[in-house]
Amino acid sequence: MKQIIKYAAYILLIIVVGYMVWRFSFMIVWMLIAAVISFIGQPIVRFFDKVHIRKWHIPHALGTALALILIVLMFFGLIAIFVPLIVNQAETISKIDVSLLAKNLQGPLTFIDDEFHALGIIPHGQTLQDFIVVKAKSLVNIGSVTSVINSFFSVAGTVFVGMVSVLFIAFFFMKDENMFEEILLLFIPENHHDATRKVIADSKNLLMRYFIGVLLEVFCVMMIIAVGLWIFGVQNALLIGFFGGVMNIIPYLGPFIGTVIGLTLGITATLASGAYDMLLPVLAKLLGVILTAHFIDNNLLVPLIYSKSVKAHPLEIFFVIIMGGSLAGLLGMLLAIPVYTVLRVIAKEFFQQFRVVQKLTAKID
Repeated sequence: MKQIIKYAAYILLIIVVGYMVWRFSFMIVWMLIAAVISFIGQPIVRFFDKVHIRKWHIPHALGTALALILIVLMFFGLIAIFVPLIVNQAETISKIDVSLLAKNLQGPLTFIDDEFHALGIIPHGQTLQDFIVVKAKSLVNIGSVTSVINSFFSVAGTVFVGMVSVLFIAFFFMKDENMFEEILLLFIPENHHDATRKVIADSKNLLMRYFIGVLLEVFCVMMIIAVGLWIFGVQNALLIGFFGGVMNIIPYLGPFIGTVIGLTLGITATLASGAYDMLLPVLAKLLGVILTAHFIDNNLLVPLIYSKSVKAHPLEIFFVIIMGGSLAGLLGMLLAIPVYTVLRVIAKEFFQQFRVVQKLTAKID
């Protein structure tokens, strides 16, 4: 009878914990983002801890606050740099001479018009231009605009609350490195405390190296694209480089998305200037620089960051990312490597008796 009550209590506990995780999943996301910020900020906090002016040194809490402020300033600094560029690009698009563009693209548009009619995409008796106008009018109406405005303010409020919450949590994660460890140990039997501490320490070390490495990869790809396009005199070089670098955070799909955005920005800038005869040369320069950047990234940066930082084989990383994407889409691809890293550390500590675990965790110190 006691065993039945014990197992029933375990099942009830699992159900309650599962419900709490589902109900407050947004708080888990906040904590994960705060943890990433703390991983990036810990080296900065340690730097401030070492700063001494004669006998005076920066208090740990102040150093943590300064590190967090520095990270926030860097984030808003990027916004201050690139938002005006995006606004400027929008103004550039508005300057495109539509009538002249239509005249230059009359041949290709006629071909597309005929093909769309043949496929039944556009009704007979209606041109491609008429079809686009009708669809645009159906999308842009008072109801949809009002809905978009309401959604914007709702999302903006949620994002603001989320940002404040994430920064608040990140401050304490950075201030007390052992906070997460102490909370976790409350739920772990005492005979496993030493192993758990080792798991946490190894995981933090690998994840810190990984996230810092990803930031370096994003910066390197951005600079390669931006400098390369600047040398060739392509407009919006910095903005194209920015999107190329940021999209690279998304494994495998990111470079493709960044390339499409880069080509779109380059084409619109060329069309706005009226240099239709330069469209193909600009496209060639864009593709050349972007593909070169991705070649360097795939052959130098990715093996260094994704493999060496988490100490796993590139093929292993590939399968992990694909599985993450299959399970949870884009979010799964982004979280695949960090989650797999933690699981490997746990397996090395608690399941070392299995040969497959020994093989997969052989490179972990």
